[in-house]
Amino acid sequence: METTPSTKVPRIFLCSLVLIFSMPWSTKAQIHEGFLRCLHSQNNDSISQVIYTPTNTSYNSVLQSSIQNIRFLSPMERKPLVIVTPLSNFHVQLVVNCAKSNDLQIRVRSGGHDYEGLSYLSYYLQPFVIVDMRNLSRISIDTESKTAWIGAGVGLGKLYHAIAEKSPNLGFPAGTCPTVGAGGHISGGGEGTLTRKYGLAADNVIDAKIVKADGAILDRKSMGEDLFWAIRGGGGASFGVILAYRIQLVSVPSIVTVFSVNRSLEQNATKLVHLWQHIGYRLDRDLLIRVFITQARSGGKLTVQAAFQSLYLGTVAKLVPLMQESFPELGLRREDCTELSWIESAVYFSDLPSGSTVDDLVRSSPYPKNYYKNKSDYVVEPISEVALEGLWKRFFEEGAEAGMLILSPSGGRMFEISDSETPYPHRAGNIYQIQHITSWTEEENANSQRFIDWIRRLYKYMAPFVSKYPRAAYLNYRDLDLGTNREGNTSFAQASVWGMKYFKKNFYRLAHVKQEVDPSNFFRYEQSIPPFLSSLKWRNA
Repeated sequence: METTPSTKVPRIFLCSLVLIFSMPWSTKAQIHEGFLRCLHSQNNDSISQVIYTPTNTSYNSVLQSSIQNIRFLSPMERKPLVIVTPLSNFHVQLVVNCAKSNDLQIRVRSGGHDYEGLSYLSYYLQPFVIVDMRNLSRISIDTESKTAWIGAGVGLGKLYHAIAEKSPNLGFPAGTCPTVGAGGHISGGGEGTLTRKYGLAADNVIDAKIVKADGAILDRKSMGEDLFWAIRGGGGASFGVILAYRIQLVSVPSIVTVFSVNRSLEQNATKLVHLWQHIGYRLDRDLLIRVFITQARSGGKLTVQAAFQSLYLGTVAKLVPLMQESFPELGLRREDCTELSWIESAVYFSDLPSGSTVDDLVRSSPYPKNYYKNKSDYVVEPISEVALEGLWKRFFEEGAEAGMLILSPSGGRMFEISDSETPYPHRAGNIYQIQHITSWTEEENANSQRFIDWIRRLYKYMAPFVSKYPRAAYLNYRDLDLGTNREGNTSFAQASVWGMKYFKKNFYRLAHVKQEVDPSNFFRYEQSIPPFLSSLKWRNA
């Protein structure tokens, strides 16, 4: 049964605030002092450089620096007791051990893009510490084996830039936003423009390092294949602190071709989107065409626009005849296309300002921050033109001004990988994914509920046309509307509500792995994997 999200968000938040304020300040102070004493007890002077408490002048700037969704910036009661930005793997071990011995919760932040802010805030009564991985951002590339070790705090833009400096013909299949941290992105799956060709980021991981709840550092050999399976799409924060991944780099040509072609309703957008559904996932795997649906104005008239944005791993001379054969209805012209190097295409898809260069990929804050709410869906059969016309009507409603749908095709390599190969189950049978987005500005924040209400109405409208039993969702597009536990003692039954949406039957195996590696449920958050405390084993689920 699908859950219907409540529109009374303030009431939920209020309950959380009451719980948090119910803890005596003296208790918080004792925990705080005990944790700091524990950190310093190892006579490791370097850790003092990376500890930030609310009395530290840099505390707020460190806390806010990588928060991307400024919807979660202000409430005092959700702030961490301490922030630590480790300089070494030993520092991470120390934080885990000291947090555990002082009854502190841990939130792990690698890039700060968690859509619901769960990498840097908590709704639990228990005080928490942020382990910010920004300093664990080393990249070591071996072009001969086409592999790299990357720290969890590496931003995707820095990763792409480092790879391109070593070789123009190597890349990595991951997301388009340069400030997304590798640790969270890869552990949740990691989709991007090379997905149809090479699969997810998680599909191209060959080793990893993680700190468990007992403080031990494990690699693939010592952690075993079950845990290694779990942290490649099941979310690392349920199982420990990801320190680094060893990734398999992939081949890219010297020249790639990009285009973005816009079509409004008056320019046959409905028929084009309807047709794209039938062919987008069947195209040559070197060709990705995504569709962005937005409200727009044409000749002063409000309309809906479909932007067809593409990456082709080859030259324009090869792309144009391929498009004439496979999607002639779009009317792609040679002048619509631009040839780039692969690293230049990373800039193109990053949505950086016009005129940006590849060096801008390594900037820590390339975008103005915003308020937003996101949701996700998977589509298993084309949506009819009539249903699409009903969808367009939602883009004329109040709150749709900055609404967007991103339709990302599947197929290619994604159809060749079993849905149980990693925890990410959305493989063959899903023809495309939808990301639902709404955003608003500081000036509009006083009326933010109308934007959230709009995206929830849109999501409700889409229910008959997307995957069912369960209505699937993507972990990296975290959505607390799918269900949440705010008491800190998530049961298997509660977690299965959202767990089945993110992982389908793989959820049972994830819970089994959790029981094996963290039976006390030390690493937990509002949508974490709980231990599987049942005689029923995932293999029989």
